[in-house]
Amino acid sequence: MTSPLPTHRPRTGRRLPATLAGATAGALVVGLAAMPARAESGAGGPIGTVARTVGSAHYEPGPCPRTADQIPDLARARCGTLTVPEEHARPKGRKITLAVAIMPAETRTPAPDPIVWFAGGPGDDAVSEIPMALAGGLNRDRDVIFMSQRSTYSADPALTCPNIDEFNARALGLVSNAPSTRRLHVAATRACRDRVVDQGAEPAAYNDIESSADYDALRKTLRVKKWNVFGISYGTQLALNYMRLHPKGIRSVGIDGILPPSLGGGAVTWKAAREGFDGVFKACAEQPACNTRYPNLKGTFLRLVSELEAKPLTTTVTVPGRPEPVKVVIDGANLVGWLTSATHVAAGVPRSLDELAHGDPQRIAEQLAGGKYSPQAIGRVSHGLVYGVFCSQWTPYESTEEVIRGGRRAFPSFPRSMLANAPQLAWLHDDCRAWDVPPAPPWIRDVTHSDIPTLALSGGFDAQTAPSNGAYVARTLSRSTAVTIPYVAHVVFADSRCAQTITTSFFDDPGAPDTRCLAGLRPPTFEIAP
Repeated sequence: MTSPLPTHRPRTGRRLPATLAGATAGALVVGLAAMPARAESGAGGPIGTVARTVGSAHYEPGPCPRTADQIPDLARARCGTLTVPEEHARPKGRKITLAVAIMPAETRTPAPDPIVWFAGGPGDDAVSEIPMALAGGLNRDRDVIFMSQRSTYSADPALTCPNIDEFNARALGLVSNAPSTRRLHVAATRACRDRVVDQGAEPAAYNDIESSADYDALRKTLRVKKWNVFGISYGTQLALNYMRLHPKGIRSVGIDGILPPSLGGGAVTWKAAREGFDGVFKACAEQPACNTRYPNLKGTFLRLVSELEAKPLTTTVTVPGRPEPVKVVIDGANLVGWLTSATHVAAGVPRSLDELAHGDPQRIAEQLAGGKYSPQAIGRVSHGLVYGVFCSQWTPYESTEEVIRGGRRAFPSFPRSMLANAPQLAWLHDDCRAWDVPPAPPWIRDVTHSDIPTLALSGGFDAQTAPSNGAYVARTLSRSTAVTIPYVAHVVFADSRCAQTITTSFFDDPGAPDTRCLAGLRPPTFEIAP
């Protein structure tokens, strides 16, 4: 199954490659909290406390949404729901409901322009990313608005497909690029589509165009004159499309872990892997202890990929909560997928690769299995949105041959058998034929041109969305600032205090973000085995 772009990994419990965000079975319902006065939603009270209908959209204050993991801060939130047409072009048609949670600013005199959070994925639930936003101080001076993107966990309907997540775990015991794996992969995708249709949903209605209209409706029903947008990972693609579809009311935009709509697909994913991997390898080479203990780490990795793709290594590992050991096949594709996410824990990468090169796959196998079999990896992601976006906006405009060429440019030594399946996008064209939705209009692949002040953040170790994507989008954003945070992986706001400082200073003054902290950043100290 295609996995959404991972947004952030904690330093323990790595899920590879599913997303961290999302919400599942543990339901948490928090009553609407009484809040001190702050930025008002027109006449009647603070933002999110007044019911309002605008056109075919209706906002209704109410209880906070269910979440998979408890979020104590929701007790302070103002919550409600936004009801919109499933297809905005058919305002009298089927309706869907999106959960809204507004976290109040820490200050008692907040700025009048709140921040709206665009989650990663596609398919992550924005409400589940509240802890990340608050830990980074995003609500220091402004209210922050979180809305579950259509079909995500706290929306109705939620188009999650646990069967795909369960298959992704079992697939660790299969050879990644085998035809038999492809057949099972596509069968699971078809089963997911059947589940979506059985819920009464229209698979073609889940994409950036409809989601952008949802956010425009949210701003209007909340009666927010101006707001700021902050998007992470896939949320950057959505933000760049939202900027051109509904620019009115946007004061500024921050994007972190950037995925340009004009490039989305396999080729840019291969490029991202190369840039992120090279960042880690270069940092090791420049650190005497790492370079001495693990010389030519890049060469070791490239050699292992080719060898393991030709002759996979099979092992078993114990996973917490499972009575029996699970099988893990480490082939070239799985090794690339592991490193794509392991850039989040870069200090251990050289040691893990060295152990594998000397016949010990356990560290890597345990990380792969621990991620895929984690309860956080099951039932949280909206695969209806994953395929709705990828199969209408990506695959119609990028052929398999273009993906292969992109893989060859990034990794000339990799076997051709690997190149059609970019990291974390396995069998995407096959899956999209099964998903069977029409392509988005060709303009969806246009470059975004805008004079809205924009902060483009990238991480030097980002192997999921290329660090160079920041400069790419900045070329056509006339009032943009592009910043690369060295030594940090995908979604720098999650892991870097410097990135958090730059972000909050940008929203204070979009014309002059404070980047002085960059001068003091240092690489991680890599683990050195005895």
